[in-house]
Amino acid sequence: MSLTWSAKDHKNANQPAATGQKRSRNDAGNKVTVVLGAQWGDEGKGKVVDLLATEADFVCRCQGGNNAGHTVVVDGKEYDFHLLPSGIINPKSVSLIGNGVVIHLPGLFEEGDKNEKKGLKGWEKRLIVSDRAHLVFDFHQVVDGLQETERQAQEGKNIGTTKKGIGPAYSSKASRTGLRVCDLLGDFKDFSTRFKNLVRQYQSMYPSLTVDVEDQLKKLKEYSERLRPMVRDGVYYMYEALHGPPKKILVEGANAALLDIDFGTYPFVTSSNCTVGGACTGLGIPPLNIGDVFGVAKAYTTRVGIGAFPTEQLNAVGELLQTRGHEVGVTTGRKRRCGWLDLVIVRYAHMINGFTAIALTKLDILDVLDEIKVGVAYKLNGKRIPHFPANMDVLQKVEVEYETFPGWKTDTSAARKWNDLPAKAQNYIRFIENHIGVPIKWVGVGKSRECMIQMF
Repeated sequence: MSLTWSAKDHKNANQPAATGQKRSRNDAGNKVTVVLGAQWGDEGKGKVVDLLATEADFVCRCQGGNNAGHTVVVDGKEYDFHLLPSGIINPKSVSLIGNGVVIHLPGLFEEGDKNEKKGLKGWEKRLIVSDRAHLVFDFHQVVDGLQETERQAQEGKNIGTTKKGIGPAYSSKASRTGLRVCDLLGDFKDFSTRFKNLVRQYQSMYPSLTVDVEDQLKKLKEYSERLRPMVRDGVYYMYEALHGPPKKILVEGANAALLDIDFGTYPFVTSSNCTVGGACTGLGIPPLNIGDVFGVAKAYTTRVGIGAFPTEQLNAVGELLQTRGHEVGVTTGRKRRCGWLDLVIVRYAHMINGFTAIALTKLDILDVLDEIKVGVAYKLNGKRIPHFPANMDVLQKVEVEYETFPGWKTDTSAARKWNDLPAKAQNYIRFIENHIGVPIKWVGVGKSRECMIQMF
């Protein structure tokens, strides 16, 4: 016998409908808009979220942790977000950190306080934290660094993690030894016992790991009291948002498709699902409540750390893109590797996510180039391959097939509408749109939200 739910009264979300009326897919409640990275991260998702968040009622993070780095520029002020949803800037919206996020509490409060000094007021009153979210502890971050050192010694290469403890925290979650927000706010004596057991578990694997357990517990107790007013049952909170009065709900993905634990360039990936499925599992959203899915891609390609990068330019072009684009990681401070736009990976990201539209950012960085190349296909042993390879050894060997376009040699940073762009830039954009089969809704030509040209 199937469970049925009232389509009219959502006040008691856990109560079956008395009438036995089943909800149709057309009566699913509010739809959520999801913003995701379509490359290897750093595409400018924060700017797109900020643009959409000006009209949003809820802005949610669904996965990752403070390994993410989103920069938002408003009224000349630059805000850096790692754990906080970028929409926290909107004083009229509520921001939610979902159960799929792993939270480092010292990092969360340090980030909030730092941005508050820049002008972000009242953020704690607008932030909701799911009680099911897992915690990242300081020793997770230490272990992250030890694991990287171990990989380097054993294999001669590491993954290039941010050393924020994200991988070890997700490992604790998967091994069912992790601790969640609800545990921290529950019986602290029981929490303390489980915390000590977790420390001992990691110390058995890494004998050099030292942890001042009592000091850590004291700090966590203090953090718990500051956190407590923000914590809600995320599942029921999202259900009420979805099935209450009409609301605009925005989901902000961290990292990007090519860093997804399942679909990315494994093993050089993050530890969470940063494709559209992560929005469902990381917030408790049914798939039928997913509305628009906007992919964000740079007009060229960048990557932080090691791993295959077919269109990388280890030459003057790469240096120019890095310099003009100020390509330095918000979280790591590392220079980003740069190369031509790779439409093979953008199409692959679209296959997984089903983008309804694309935001193309940093077009202005290409303004000075005489010619611009776009990767459109991969060849292996002289033959086109019809898919994006799972094996990284194969990806390292592919030859990229390019289309070449004349540069427009015109400053586009002042453009605010489509007709302001030079014809050659328009041709470049239309080619991208046609090749991936997804409309481009926004074109970015600068840092601030005012520099986003809306196409339709």
